[in-house]
Amino acid sequence: MKRTVSLIVSLILLLSLTGCEKYKSKYKAIGFVHSNTSASAEMSFYSFEGTMVFKLKSKGEGDLKYTAKLATGTAAVYYDYNGTKAELFTIGAGEETDSHGGYVESGTVYLIVETDGACENGAFSFRVE
Repeated sequence: MKRTVSLIVSLILLLSLTGCEKYKSKYKAIGFVHSNTSASAEMSFYSFEGTMVFKLKSKGEGDLKYTAKLATGTAAVYYDYNGTKAELFTIGAGEETDSHGGYVESGTVYLIVETDGACENGAFSFRVE
């Protein structure tokens, strides 16, 4: 009986520790480098296919500053602030962007980079301001 209770408690604890995040990264990549702090996130790669999720913390009212470039492929970037996922921008082969958007207030901001197939020679940079 004691062993069964211990096993059930362990399973509940394990389940509560997994799956806590709203979004999950899942990708195949070559030459992939990424970083994520509370105020900024970056990723660059030779080849990337899938979804990369960054979690930022906004300290107050502002927007998202971003730069992106992509040699081949197509990617869409979404942001989720306050429980609503919205498209921030899309980028295609040979394009570059340096802009801002996505109004946020104090709280957690998720940035989701999703590719439509394999992409090559790309770089994305985000910061909350």
